[in-house]
Amino acid sequence: MFGFRFVKFQPSEYVMKIKNGKVVKEGLGLSFYYYVPTTSVVVVPVSSIDVPFMFEEMTHDYQTVTVQGQLTYRIVDYLTTTQILNYTYDLKTGRYISDDPSKLAQRVINITKVLTRKQLEQLPLKTAVQSSEHLAEGIRTEIGKNPEIAKLGIELLGLSILAVQPNKETMRALEAQAREQILRSADDALYERRNASIEQERRVKENELNTEIAVETKKKQIREKQLEAERAVQQKQSEMKEEQLQFDTALEEKKRELIELAVANKKAEADAKAYELAAVMRSLQGVEPSVLQSMTNLDMKPDKLIAIAFQELAEKAEKIGQLNITPDLLQGLMAGGNSQAQGGRTR
Repeated sequence: MFGFRFVKFQPSEYVMKIKNGKVVKEGLGLSFYYYVPTTSVVVVPVSSIDVPFMFEEMTHDYQTVTVQGQLTYRIVDYLTTTQILNYTYDLKTGRYISDDPSKLAQRVINITKVLTRKQLEQLPLKTAVQSSEHLAEGIRTEIGKNPEIAKLGIELLGLSILAVQPNKETMRALEAQAREQILRSADDALYERRNASIEQERRVKENELNTEIAVETKKKQIREKQLEAERAVQQKQSEMKEEQLQFDTALEEKKRELIELAVANKKAEADAKAYELAAVMRSLQGVEPSVLQSMTNLDMKPDKLIAIAFQELAEKAEKIGQLNITPDLLQGLMAGGNSQAQGGRTR
């Protein structure tokens, strides 16, 4: 009544009560009475403000891309901000009396757009599409160094790039190129797999051949050792045969010498017997044959004497009419006995 009002603000609002052009009261979440004709209020939001953005820029290779993202900021220097922008609050309507508070967000977006253009001008299309995080990091760094942000009395809390997308035609071309690259990579992988399989098979065959070569080499070495052993055995056998031949030759030589000695001895013995016989014959030249026969029969066994008697009978068989021989005589001759032979009668 009478032009006095009561107002209460939220703790997220920084309030400055101005009367007659002077700040009489300020702080967070104030509540006070004021006189409407002479009082004005400036309200600055303290909480963070999220501002989405989306704009088109050009990459290093002159390709248009759409950058979509969001930034978050808050006002930290209320006096500086209110000196640049009008944050006067209409207590009757509950709104700002100007659109300057909305312009702050646009100014931040404009600064972000300039810095984004600066970053994209250095990147080709493929790199820009795949470098959202890198792009956001570069923009945050540049905003932190930007003097205009400090003049606005605000602080950037965060900035993220949600997407960097080219136009549909370029996107289809990139997709086709990427698809071809993927298919080419798949073909290369297939070829590499086949080559690896062929290489592995070649290695297996090579190992098998090396194994066969090693086996054949080992067989060759074994055969050479066997041949060497056989050669050594044959050489030893040859040496033994040669030694045996030498021994046999020496033995035969000894035999020959022995035979020659035996022949010489036989010849000497024969010569001695011949000389002895000649001497005997010379001594018996004048002796009668009957006398010689009687001398021969001396000390002769009875059976031999009987045999000589039968021989003489046979020589004079034409003069014998009949000859009787007893069985006892024949039995004695056959038994080789020494008994006297029974006489026979002739007539």
